[in-house]
Amino acid sequence: MSYDNDQTEARQLLSRGSSVSGGSFNQMQRRRVSGKLAKPERQQSFSRDIGHAASETYLLTRLTITLLRYLGVGYRWITRLAALGIYAALLMPGFLQVAYYYFFSSQVRRSIVYGDEPRNRLDLYLPKNLDGPKPVVVFVTGGAWIIGYKAWGSLLGQQLAERDIIVACIDYRNFPQGTIGDMVTDASQGISFICNNIAEYGGDPSRIYLMGQSAGAHISACALLDQAIREAKGEESISWSVFQIKAYFGLSGGYNLCKLVDHFNNRGLYRALFLSIMEGEESLERFSPGVRIEDPSIRNAVSLLPPVILFHGTADYSIPSFASEDFAAALQRLGVQTELILFDGKTHSDLFLQDPLRGGKDAMFDHLVAVIHAGDKEALAKDAMAPPRRRLVPEVLLRMASYISPF
Repeated sequence: MSYDNDQTEARQLLSRGSSVSGGSFNQMQRRRVSGKLAKPERQQSFSRDIGHAASETYLLTRLTITLLRYLGVGYRWITRLAALGIYAALLMPGFLQVAYYYFFSSQVRRSIVYGDEPRNRLDLYLPKNLDGPKPVVVFVTGGAWIIGYKAWGSLLGQQLAERDIIVACIDYRNFPQGTIGDMVTDASQGISFICNNIAEYGGDPSRIYLMGQSAGAHISACALLDQAIREAKGEESISWSVFQIKAYFGLSGGYNLCKLVDHFNNRGLYRALFLSIMEGEESLERFSPGVRIEDPSIRNAVSLLPPVILFHGTADYSIPSFASEDFAAALQRLGVQTELILFDGKTHSDLFLQDPLRGGKDAMFDHLVAVIHAGDKEALAKDAMAPPRRRLVPEVLLRMASYISPF
């Protein structure tokens, strides 16, 4: 099947999926009923949620098949897909609990439209108590620029919402629906929507944080730097400002693609495919924040960046920790307030999946919450008294998943 046919089919599928799920927030609003009508309305609401879950599952399955037809099925992809299947099965006890929360919790507002493209949707995770404006994390999930999806951030969204933090998980076009320029545009548009509308959902527009994981860390860093460059040039047609972002959190990200092309090729993200995603070898520097910030012509833009906090595991083989180390060093040389936190022996999926599923104390999560709640004595006092996070997966399954993980 040709690239054009795959892209067309993906767009048709997404348009079909978005027509089913795009109005979920309005549906949630209509559930507020009283008296004798409450019970049948709850039954209708449950039916709608079941339908939404089914349509989302169908959509993702069809897109996966379309992607595989585009990639071709070689030995390395077969082994990695098999490992991914086993990995997911081992973590299924936790995934099912998170999925139930995602589809059926009244604290989740799914598929809010933020733009005109089919994938321009975001999910909001709201705290139970909205007695005052809450800090907000805008999260861009990973997925190797190919399988990113907003629901991948549901575990983070749930756990931060438990600490009175609103989380907005942005969906964006993946390859082959779009290339890196489209992804950065979508992310920037999603950030703009949150900056301009989050107050309507109980968020504090003066306390917005930007966060990305893996490919999402790269995409969000590109969007942030692009915005700083536009503002440094004095462009008037901007819909959000870097000054609205209190800090940027990068989790297991890659910021200099020129240094990662061969590594990705050896890991199965083949060079030809990766360069197609990145719009050709000539565009690698343009979409490498770690390279662009060294350009003297944008020095004024770099000075506009908010504080940057980078997290990375030293046993990360998907994106080695030198990616964050090099980016942090470059930012610090240029005077950007930067903090690099390395986690000894942690892999690409440990920080984002296994550790949160394990429950209990989590150094990265605690640091994230401490930064967001800094200066808020009441919130910090609540954090100190918060119960340990609940374990979602038995330890033996987590250890087996770590061993088989394809990441």
